Amino acid sequence: MDIKEIQNLIKFVAKSGASEVKLEMEDIKLTIKTGSEKTETTIVQAAPIQGVPQVPAPIMPAQPVAETTSTPASKEASENSKYVTIKSPIIGTFYRKPAPDKPNFVEVGTEVGLGDTVCVIEAMKLFNEIESEISGKIVKVLVDDSTPVEFDQPLFLVDPS
Repeated sequence: MDIKEIQNLIKFVAKSGASEVKLEMEDIKLTIKTGSEKTETTIVQAAPIQGVPQVPAPIMPAQPVAETTSTPASKEASENSKYVTIKSPIIGTFYRKPAPDKPNFVEVGTEVGLGDTVCVIEAMKLFNEIESEISGKIVKVLVDDSTPVEFDQPLFLVDPS
């Protein structure tokens, strides 16, 4: 595993919202811990192979993305405050379709009722249907298809009016 792959992994973990990731391979152990204040990366390499010199790779800590508050962002936040958020009840992989050859459960503009299925989340090879807890119109899909989601992560914005 080279430094570019490690940096890409750090960026992926930071974007995913996971708090800790451990990766163990034959020659390397990697732990990435993220928090609201800092990101810590620990890399432990196995003993060098006889006759092969090893040069330690520089460790570059991932920089947490600083949120900037600007007028458009605060305007968007105030507009989004009138919407209800459908959140993930479990950790898993988010899917917008029941099967690859089927249409999405919902699109932006779709009217949903209480108990309508809006997506599925795969957890440990089980596909869990996520139902709407409110009636209204889907305003925004907040997660890309086939991406990992965390518990309580916002998935959809719904206009209840």
